[in-house]
Amino acid sequence: MQAEINKALEILRTGGLILYPTDTVWGIGCDATNPEAVKKVYELKKREDSKALICLVADDRMLKKYVKQVPLVALNIIEVTDKPTTIIYDDAQNLADNLVAEDGTIAIRIPDDEFCYQLTRRLNGAIVSTSANISGEPTPKSYKEISPEVLKGVDYVVNLHHEKKCDKPSSIIKLSNNGVVKIIRP
Repeated sequence: MQAEINKALEILRTGGLILYPTDTVWGIGCDATNPEAVKKVYELKKREDSKALICLVADDRMLKKYVKQVPLVALNIIEVTDKPTTIIYDDAQNLADNLVAEDGTIAIRIPDDEFCYQLTRRLNGAIVSTSANISGEPTPKSYKEISPEVLKGVDYVVNLHHEKKCDKPSSIIKLSNNGVVKIIRP
């Protein structure tokens, strides 16, 4: 696994795109602070950049680097949830501008996956994590279902868990600073 982390880090640090297994589905990733890399993700997915992407961080300490004020309830949800949960936070900071939604929000997940944890820790930063498909096409449930266009469009494919099947993407919850909680995707 260390060799794969090292190669993925090399690509991320030079503004490239990786295709990697997450705690949910295979993801297209890049350094979440690099606007040029984020632009490449939107281009590969053929997705409008007004549609925000999800980021992965290692832990709540790293989360606080990218969200001005993390609601206490978010930390409680992260602690007790037993399935992958992405939370949309108000007041994103220290991320590529084209990654943050027009309303200043950002979707972030702390994955329960050793590869993702080590990768974000060693990068010391957030990584974009968007499903490995062209916008509008079905989300691939396994590596074998990823389209050749996506495979050719990334700079590196992580050579781990190619046999892994994923049943569904993460739940998404929006937590506003005013206390409003909204379930976006159960």
